[in-house]
Amino acid sequence: MQNQFSRTQMMLGQAAMDTLAASRVAVFGVGGVGGYAVEVLARSGVGAIDVIDNDCVSPSNINRQIIALTTNVGRYKVDVAEERIQAINPQCVVTKWRMFYLVSNADEIDLSVYDYVVDCIDTVSAKMELIRRCTRLGVPIICSMGAAYKMDATQFRVADITKTIMDPLAKVIRKRLRREGIRHFKCVYSPEKPIEPLPDEVAACAEAEAGPSEVPQRVPPSNAWVPAAAGLILGSEVIKDLVGLTPATEV
Repeated sequence: MQNQFSRTQMMLGQAAMDTLAASRVAVFGVGGVGGYAVEVLARSGVGAIDVIDNDCVSPSNINRQIIALTTNVGRYKVDVAEERIQAINPQCVVTKWRMFYLVSNADEIDLSVYDYVVDCIDTVSAKMELIRRCTRLGVPIICSMGAAYKMDATQFRVADITKTIMDPLAKVIRKRLRREGIRHFKCVYSPEKPIEPLPDEVAACAEAEAGPSEVPQRVPPSNAWVPAAAGLILGSEVIKDLVGLTPATEV
């Protein structure tokens, strides 16, 4: 009898589907990249998905985030993500963490319960803390590097952090963690040279997003296809790793 995973089973086999159904994966950050990673996990039959984010859907998310619609602006992203996951696979166990993962609250989440961790965090300090803890525990982790300021989705690559080039975020993470003895982990990055945003448009968008009493902040430009491509690749790597289809990343 056909089900929502029949086509995947034809490629991977029943044993792999059983492995995915028994797996628990955490996605930190359910935005432009993380939302698409969650989509892959849900549509591939992962049995338990944790989503960690404290942000609400805003109008400026709609251009690139799969969970962002005009009908759910103002709702917490983890709530919207939960609904979408269970609409795809009602058997999936969804755990929501309405929090921004930080060094100060990292102890609240026991990373040892996960079969895989997907890092789609924007903050450098939080990203590094997640990598540190997963490395210490031996929990597989894959990290998203920079997706803003990019236009060519075909340039994304899966690589060890030591192999990344032309990615300012990866450079910072690589250098800082190397000093701590953490040299290797898998990431998704693009070697595309970051584009320069249009100054007038950046200023206008920053002013529009700021509240009446807020000072406009720098707004990173992005589009509908680059974060999506990064998220799809992240999700696919997790699935292939869980079922043993991905060769070891070159180091």
